[in-house]
Amino acid sequence: MKSRRMAVLLLALLPGSLSIGQEANDRSPLTQLSGSIRELTHRVAPSVVEIVVTGYTTTADQGSQAVSQISRQNTSGSGVIVDADGFIMTNAHVVQGALRVQVLISTAPTPEEARDAASAPSVHTVDAHILGMDSRSDLALIRVDESGLPSLGFGDSDGLRQGDLVFAIGSPIGLRNSVSMGVVSGTARPVSDDNPILYIQTDASINPGNSGGALVDTRGVLVGLNTFIVSRSGGSEGIGFAIPSNVVRSVYDQLKHSGRVSRGTIGLIVQDITPVMAKGLDLPLSKGVVIADVEPDGPCDLAGIKRRDVIVSLNSRAVENARQFENAIYRRHGGERISLEIQRGADRLTVPVLAKEQSAPWDPLAALASTEKNLVPRLGILCIEIDKELAHLMPDLRRSYGIIVAARAPQGQAQFVDLQAGDIIHAVNNTPVAALSLFQEVINGFKRGDAVVLQIERDNRFQYIAFEIE
Repeated sequence: MKSRRMAVLLLALLPGSLSIGQEANDRSPLTQLSGSIRELTHRVAPSVVEIVVTGYTTTADQGSQAVSQISRQNTSGSGVIVDADGFIMTNAHVVQGALRVQVLISTAPTPEEARDAASAPSVHTVDAHILGMDSRSDLALIRVDESGLPSLGFGDSDGLRQGDLVFAIGSPIGLRNSVSMGVVSGTARPVSDDNPILYIQTDASINPGNSGGALVDTRGVLVGLNTFIVSRSGGSEGIGFAIPSNVVRSVYDQLKHSGRVSRGTIGLIVQDITPVMAKGLDLPLSKGVVIADVEPDGPCDLAGIKRRDVIVSLNSRAVENARQFENAIYRRHGGERISLEIQRGADRLTVPVLAKEQSAPWDPLAALASTEKNLVPRLGILCIEIDKELAHLMPDLRRSYGIIVAARAPQGQAQFVDLQAGDIIHAVNNTPVAALSLFQEVINGFKRGDAVVLQIERDNRFQYIAFEIE
């Protein structure tokens, strides 16, 4: 019986058999699958755009670990239209250092055009502006001044399971609107100890240029934003990672409404329970997450949570391990109320906790969001103005004002001047400079051959750098 089925299958695959039962073949499962994928691609692809960035990139001096040189270049990546009024989510590293951001938008083909394999959709290029960046999640929101655009809805990435069929759409190596198919290789993948995001791993082909593109499920909704690959060759080797859509949605909502991302903290240090730990501490549960420390006067301390309490669930969702719990807290906002179910001895308690906002670390990526504003072209250096927030994070400064040299261009006059990344410029020819705009104005006012003396702070010591304007 088995050999008979195999013979029928081989007969069906022979070229001469295509004319027999053609109508039946058109209804075969493989033909229906192919048609479904084609329909999904036709519907989803116009919502994924190519992003072309003209800007500056930073490189390190040879033999030095400090980022100290900048060069101008054109790069490309991908983005996803998440709102018909022109809001596009992409990776922050796609638009980092951008002087100009342009978006290539496809016009959705008509059904007749979609049936014509030789018909290419029309494309037009639109300038975009950056609304906000979040370097911690590597996400950015940009906008084009158009409306009525095809947009993708957010799916629930928490519902993804290993083996689910997914599609990656983007512009790898500049090949606009490419589609690849794969499965979810794993969910909730950590990539480093200092990165709280748990990524979606997929074997759908992702290559340079796919960054910021869409990972969609079989319903055609956004379940992830393709971000990076692990590769020895530099190309796709079937190990790609996407930021879960629930993280993308949270960052999008905050960047859209406030231009910044607020993250909550509840003041807990947690660890996975091991059998030895459960036995030695006489814990009520032999697996899960135990509270190792509680921040004094923090949200959980004020709520009455104690060390050795075992966390059972967060907002009615079971907590399985410490990394999952930390990721869930990472996605909460300051001021958000959280419900923790804990096991304390024989008692099971439900404790409401009010998350407080994390103190945001200084974000150099956000500080350099407008590279054109930060560039001092006459000297060929990229600078950051020290504001109150930055001064607070640099308590050892000799003065609480100045201009930080972030990078220098190899072609600019800075290559002949002993300026280094990290130097702080406090004065120009006895004129104190606290604002970047004033520094640029003073430098632009010099004539060729004028003497310039910069008072800088390097390693907490003052010194002068003298040179002539070329």
